[in-house]
Amino acid sequence: MILVTGGTGLVGSHLLLDLARSGEKIRAIHRESSNLETVEKVFSYYVSSAEAKKLFNTIEWVKADILNIPALKLAFSGVDFVYHCAALISFDSGDVNKLRQINITGTANVVNLCISNSIKKLCHVSSTASLGKPLVGNKITEKTPWNPEENHSDYAISKYGAEIEVWRGTQEGVDAVIVNPGIIIGPGFWNAGSGPLFQKVDKGFNYYFPKITGFVDVKDVVKAMQQLMASEIKNEQYILISENRSFKYVLKEAAASINKPAPRNKLKKWMILLAWIFQSLGSIFGFKKQFSRNSTRTLYDEWHFSNKKIKNDLNFQFQQLSESIRETGKIYLKAS
Repeated sequence: MILVTGGTGLVGSHLLLDLARSGEKIRAIHRESSNLETVEKVFSYYVSSAEAKKLFNTIEWVKADILNIPALKLAFSGVDFVYHCAALISFDSGDVNKLRQINITGTANVVNLCISNSIKKLCHVSSTASLGKPLVGNKITEKTPWNPEENHSDYAISKYGAEIEVWRGTQEGVDAVIVNPGIIIGPGFWNAGSGPLFQKVDKGFNYYFPKITGFVDVKDVVKAMQQLMASEIKNEQYILISENRSFKYVLKEAAASINKPAPRNKLKKWMILLAWIFQSLGSIFGFKKQFSRNSTRTLYDEWHFSNKKIKNDLNFQFQQLSESIRETGKIYLKAS
């Protein structure tokens, strides 16, 4: 039996599709507020509606929360392998406690139950945000050390803390692998993750920022996760990046994929600062912050993530980023 947490998210829903198509016995947890229809909708992007429903119905859904230990204990009954995809992504300073609770405490709960249930192997989905930054140059590998003195976002700190919990589990007998994907390109969640990139260019957004970072297709993420779980590899960490690209390039490709003009104007630093100020003022009246002061500083960063380790260890081949964007844009047009 395979247990998947975070099955109603981008990575989790695509993972469930792959596992269901392979005939695996699957259990997935979901919170009471989760929309299971979204998962079936994601399935229908790749197979017929009838097949999507059939595959969806092979999944054993259990109502549980990674912070609800009694419910989580029941979900672990008879489980051999665990994919931990559940996490909170937020750059709102008001969510710092939620980030620590869900990402760190929630992962600790999952790890503890893996230990007590003698789980054969755990795959934890982290992020490139949890990786350290080099003192010299801009290339980041799995061995780049985390510097606690750097100005990390609350999200990055919470994901790094979650990884510490996984490494603790490996010291207590749980075989585990950690994957660190960059910005994930994939369909189905247009209001979260990379989804808004397509919405913005569709609505005529005419600005870009020059940040360079790593991008990866969601299908490559779940493929790598499954290959790592099926391998003899244990207690290792892998960056999952197809290409390091600028947001200017990604927005241009996204615009082309949905037949819209590409953004042509570079966002100036004063524009971003002004937007942050107005956003901060709006938060006084109850409007949720979309980005933090720290995240505005990173919009001009140029980081290059290395994918050599996963390529060498698994002979892994990534899909071209342009193709990933083109496929996602095509689905976006159909879903709109």
